[in-house]
Amino acid sequence: MTVGMRAVPLVGGPVEIRGALDLETTAAGVMPRRLPAWTKEQYQNPSVHGVTVMPSGVRLVFRTDARVLELEVLTSTGQLATESRPRPTGMLELLVDGALVERRRAPVGNVLMMAGPGAPQRLVPGRPGTVRFAGLRDGMKDVEVWLPQQTPTELVALRADGEVLAPLPDGRRRWVHHGSSLSHCIEADGPTGTWPVVAAALGGVEVINLSQAGNALLDPYVARTIRDTPADLISLKVGINIVALAAFRLRTFGPAVHGFLDTIRDGHPDTPILLVSPVSCPALEEVPGPAGREPDGRITALGDPADVADGALSLAVVRTELARIAAARQASDHHLHHLDGRTLLGPDETDDLPDGLHPTPAAYRRMGRRFAAHAFAPDGPLARWAHPLTSPSADPSARPEGAV
Repeated sequence: MTVGMRAVPLVGGPVEIRGALDLETTAAGVMPRRLPAWTKEQYQNPSVHGVTVMPSGVRLVFRTDARVLELEVLTSTGQLATESRPRPTGMLELLVDGALVERRRAPVGNVLMMAGPGAPQRLVPGRPGTVRFAGLRDGMKDVEVWLPQQTPTELVALRADGEVLAPLPDGRRRWVHHGSSLSHCIEADGPTGTWPVVAAALGGVEVINLSQAGNALLDPYVARTIRDTPADLISLKVGINIVALAAFRLRTFGPAVHGFLDTIRDGHPDTPILLVSPVSCPALEEVPGPAGREPDGRITALGDPADVADGALSLAVVRTELARIAAARQASDHHLHHLDGRTLLGPDETDDLPDGLHPTPAAYRRMGRRFAAHAFAPDGPLARWAHPLTSPSADPSARPEGAV
């Protein structure tokens, strides 16, 4: 431990770990998980576990008069046999009084070696590393340390050279969002650059991002999780994984959407819900999945367009069906709203999809501003519980001058 630093308990003390619904005890420390522990028994695919422990939207929140903070973490990142180094671990970002003041690259810890995508993993154990934030201003301040959205991160220790207190209530409402990789935002340039975080800052709400890259498939355990999670606002972005994986056909898709919404309504009968259809993705607009990838990562659609006539789903079909479902339910559910996802990223912006699917960091920020401008505007579907919308042109996650 650095001289003059004192240990701060990560669990059972003043620090709140927000954005996670479970803290799993590990040999190194605690691992934030974005789904409750009970859900682990309800899926077998290891990719679900993998994205659940990627802490998109997870942050440590507290007050402190410290000038120096140290966070010790153990990350786990992948590396293909053809790659010369582990994949980027992403950024840890420090916010003071709501403003991003410093960002540091997360240290490389464990490395999961793979012969190729989807191949069995071989663990190369690593060691925890320490990220140090120094030069914080004097006096008591509100602090948030955001974890990298794409890298499982075990929290080992937190140290400070001053007093650490619990955060004060700030009156912000809780927004729960669920979506695919396009809401998980692995490709964003930092954890506060994901579009749900950008939108939450503009709308003055606290976000819990339950998005699951590659796994937004209307799973019942996710619906039950949202049902049981306190929320003032809920949004669901549905479609891209369902089409890409051919998870449903037209016959089964509608009942699955209704069932997902019915389960949420069991716990949130009057909470505003915004149902969002897919953003533009040229490869799957009129063609069903399953979708594959070229060696350079570009998406390719392997389905037969003729199958749409027999009930296979394309993005166009999904959008039509979601609009129909929303309209039918709105007759009795006045708190259900619908948004065409192309409002967030449209067909004239496909140059912002380098791999044909995932937006650039700048496009993610634009999506966040557009979502906030729609959802949290004075007449927007989620405005009742949001704070007054700040300027949609402002970017609260803008990188500070001189930040690494």
